[in-house]
Amino acid sequence: MKIILLSGGSGKRLWPLSNDSRSKQFLKVLKNEEGQAESMVQRVWKQLSAAGLSQEAFITTNRGQYESIVSQLGPEVPVIIEPSSRDTFPAVSLAATYLHSELRVSGDETIVILPVDPYVENEFYHKIKELDFLLERTKAHLALIGVTPTFPSEKYGYIVPSLGQEGPYSWVDSFVEKPNMQKAEQLISQNALWNCGIFSFKLGTFMEILESKGIVADFDLMKKNYSELPKISLDYEVVEKLSQVIVTEYKGTWKDLGTWNTLSEEMGNSILGQGLMDEESKNTHIVNELEIPVVVLGCSNLVVAVSPDGVLVTEKSASPKLKEIIKEIDGRPMFVERRWGWYRVLDYVSYPDGKEVLTKRVHINKGKNLSYHYHKCRTEVWSVLSGKGHLILDGVYSTIQAGDIINIPAGAVHSIYSEEELEFIEIQKGPFIREDDVYRLLMEWEEIINNIQVSKL
Repeated sequence: MKIILLSGGSGKRLWPLSNDSRSKQFLKVLKNEEGQAESMVQRVWKQLSAAGLSQEAFITTNRGQYESIVSQLGPEVPVIIEPSSRDTFPAVSLAATYLHSELRVSGDETIVILPVDPYVENEFYHKIKELDFLLERTKAHLALIGVTPTFPSEKYGYIVPSLGQEGPYSWVDSFVEKPNMQKAEQLISQNALWNCGIFSFKLGTFMEILESKGIVADFDLMKKNYSELPKISLDYEVVEKLSQVIVTEYKGTWKDLGTWNTLSEEMGNSILGQGLMDEESKNTHIVNELEIPVVVLGCSNLVVAVSPDGVLVTEKSASPKLKEIIKEIDGRPMFVERRWGWYRVLDYVSYPDGKEVLTKRVHINKGKNLSYHYHKCRTEVWSVLSGKGHLILDGVYSTIQAGDIINIPAGAVHSIYSEEELEFIEIQKGPFIREDDVYRLLMEWEEIINNIQVSKL
């Protein structure tokens, strides 16, 4: 059995903490057994490991989320990077083709697709193990897990099983996507299940589906022509068109923590970051990423979320409307997590003469390094605030520490390694400043040291 976790989306329903580079699955707002903050993706990977499934798991994601995955799960986790963000059918096609053409996985192998951010009990991952047995037993084209609904919901899709089925599975009669409340109540009376986005199939079956659509199952070729794949969900393109589909029921806890009202139900503390509330503020949560205090008085059933990207004050029941309300907001992410640490944008100015200046606070974790890279269009000035590190600038090696100032001209190739937790202020100046003005030559510090001629300052 191979597991493919789908990591995508911008998580706009959890703005202002989530953005295009830090989606909801990376927000460290949950609490683990030791009382430490953890993200959804960290929780899921830990649960997969506990169930003995992580050794056969892969994460499919876009390039913008790759560094967050490496930062939170480590560089050993296998990641399949999509050339661009499209939808679940292209993402699954790319991952399945990777297993088929690159790893030479047998067509008889069971492949399980699941989101990277479900909030479930550990038992759920043992339920996943049953899918292999059910596919073998029934010879179905596809096996799904459906969740027993606990209330009629308009937010979820439903799987309607055929009548008269008993035992560990049922054949699927139909699918209903996000019905109104009256229809949802009717579906529950028909023993319909919530569709939680878990799909499993034999790899050979999926390869046959791709072949029937004229899609060549070659990984390199698919990456090259990725933009030509239909931008459509796996549900619409494959699942709902198959006739031989079974579903097995999961009766435990399952939640989609995609909105502030559902996420706040599972947060370990009512206040994260600097915040104060009076006793009259009931069922209210403060999430504050800034180093300024937030105070809430006499306000109940609210979420107050504060980050460098903005400030949100919402009544909890209204929070599902957030994505629609903020669709006009399209600024650069102000907080970004990378494989080596993080940075926070402090200021941005565009001057009348066309020059731009961007100021960041950069944190490099101990033992991590920036790639050996250069910029064509901007200069940088680093002012080291704390920690110690090693700098290579155009092949010249030096040690740096708090108080040092480093000037990096446009075109100068440079990298920095953190011997201790290292922080510096970075001021970028140029005719225009873009995130893609980064030209990486080497990635790992050992690789940099071994592949360039270094002279000491």
